[in-house]
Amino acid sequence: MTTLDITQMDLEQITLPARNVEAYLSAFLRHRPLPENLKRAIEYSLLSGGKLVRPLLVIRCCEAVGGKPEQALAPAAAVEMVHVFSLVHDDLPAMDDDDLRRGKPTLHIHESEAMAVLAGDAMLSLAFELIATRMKSADTALEVMRELSVGTNDMIVGQVQDTLPLEPSDQDPIDRLEDIHKNKTGALLRAACRMGGICGGANAKQLASLTRYAQATGLMFQAVDDLLDVTSTPENLGKAVRKDAEMGKLTYPGVLGLDGTREQIASLHTEATVALEGFDHRANPLRELCDYLAVRQK
Repeated sequence: MTTLDITQMDLEQITLPARNVEAYLSAFLRHRPLPENLKRAIEYSLLSGGKLVRPLLVIRCCEAVGGKPEQALAPAAAVEMVHVFSLVHDDLPAMDDDDLRRGKPTLHIHESEAMAVLAGDAMLSLAFELIATRMKSADTALEVMRELSVGTNDMIVGQVQDTLPLEPSDQDPIDRLEDIHKNKTGALLRAACRMGGICGGANAKQLASLTRYAQATGLMFQAVDDLLDVTSTPENLGKAVRKDAEMGKLTYPGVLGLDGTREQIASLHTEATVALEGFDHRANPLRELCDYLAVRQK
């Protein structure tokens, strides 16, 4: 498959495990006692038809090293909870102040700012509760929680670097941009890949390769996001566009231009693909997911 050959049928096959993750999350929330208004707010954001890239990476990395999808289901659900927590808090008036997410009013608009803060808080802690209570091996659960906690904290570091930098930087803009997004976007993608590898019993060499794949894919994902922010519409993306540039944030098109951004995406796609050369056919879904992420339109 090349990056130009992805059909709707291919995409459905690549993202097939996402349906199981959504069902798993729904069942977990259904059986977890929570106030109804809190549960309703969490479900509004968590079960809203997102791309589920991070949970897909958990499952596909588990499979790539010989594991079974069910071994990775709890960590896959947990990493999506952390991701959605970050989106809910990012959208708040104190942060990016967005009104639209995934084609719907953001949670603080739909409910209230207080509920959005609390629902985000709950999703973050529920993610770790889910791993602790649903994984059979305590040792594996501990390793997975370590990866998720580091990834979450690095993601927050990236948010601070992007939104509340300590002081003006004399660092080269492209280097600074990559430093920000290795944390802001890449950290949770990296955690997802490593969590999946751990669940599947990856050895040190395999885990290192999955980490390289994740690092390249994470930067590529952000570069595509930045490109779409310039070339797409709110109707297609389901969220506001061009806000980062208007707020003076560094973006790939702002630093490299549109053509330079496309070249960077192609280079990172190649880097991610090369990282998987030591894997057999079981890593094909990871290769195909990378292909899709390089050319996605939303």
